[in-house]
Amino acid sequence: MRRVIILSLFSLLLCAGLPARGQSRMEAGLFLDYLNVSQTQTSNFGLGARFGYRVHRRVMLEGELAYDYGVNFNELYVNIANGNGTAIERTSIGVTDGLFGPMLQPAHGHFRSFATLKGGFVDFRLSPSLVPYGSVATSILGIRTSSLNAALYPGAGAEASLGPLGLRIEFGDLVYFNNGGHNNLRITFGPILRF
Repeated sequence: MRRVIILSLFSLLLCAGLPARGQSRMEAGLFLDYLNVSQTQTSNFGLGARFGYRVHRRVMLEGELAYDYGVNFNELYVNIANGNGTAIERTSIGVTDGLFGPMLQPAHGHFRSFATLKGGFVDFRLSPSLVPYGSVATSILGIRTSSLNAALYPGAGAEASLGPLGLRIEFGDLVYFNNGGHNNLRITFGPILRF
């Protein structure tokens, strides 16, 4: 982890000398990721990276990938026949998400607000179930039977920069589709490099 941070800072310093005319064409960044998964009531934290390419004066196409570490929660198992709780098991859930889409943002200025709408996927990593009975179902059956889900992400935020270096914060609703849509608060924060 320390090497990644040092390498990122070194890369940012090297690129700080790029000519000003090319600073608004592309943007790259690292971020800390917070995702509140509504179905499991867990707050997941992780790391991510993004890259954007300006296709119009006010439109940037952006792709990002985030990996959130496993968090433990209590999973309830229910008897299918009578609906009563059968067992509670400590389970770990991690999340990987990849998103791609347009971001509306002005090309110039030291403080820029933006809005985005991205599509992609959310992949849940769950620890194996300890309850092997056929007559028992989990409270998160949808995630257990289909861990890779389509996602839609509307979000907004702001960037502040001095030259090519800056900071970005973003808030949004990561909606994944698994037997209907599930809304999940997502917050990202981290450094950016414009070149």
